Amino acid sequence: MSIVIIVEGKNDKSRLKRVVDESVKILCTFGTPSSLTLEELRKKAEDNPVFIFTDNDASGKKIRFLLRETFPDAEQIYTRRGYAGVEGTPEEYIIQQLEKAGLDEYIKYPAPDPAFE
Repeated sequence: MSIVIIVEGKNDKSRLKRVVDESVKILCTFGTPSSLTLEELRKKAEDNPVFIFTDNDASGKKIRFLLRETFPDAEQIYTRRGYAGVEGTPEEYIIQQLEKAGLDEYIKYPAPDPAFE
C-alpha cells in the first residue's frame, strides 16, 4: 500500500518528487478542479491514503476545500505563507511538513553536503 499526495501543478509535483520515494503517487489538479477532474483524481487515488499539499494562498485554499469534499479523510499539508507555492518552498521545509504528517518512511533525505561536514 502506498500513499497519494495531491498538488496543484506539475512544478509542485517535480519539487515533491525530489524528496519522496517512487512509491508515492503524486497527482495534480492543474488549477481549480472541475467535477470531472475530481472524479478522475478519486479513481487514480484508489483506496490509498490521500494527502493534500497545496499553496497557502486563496487559490490553494479554494482547491483544498473542493478536494476535501471528494477526500474527506485526507490529511492536509500546507506551505508557509510567503513561499511561492509548493514549487518555491525550500526542500527542508517540505521535509518538515511531510515528517509532521507522519510520512517519514516515504521521504528521500538529501545527502549531506560535504562542504558543511
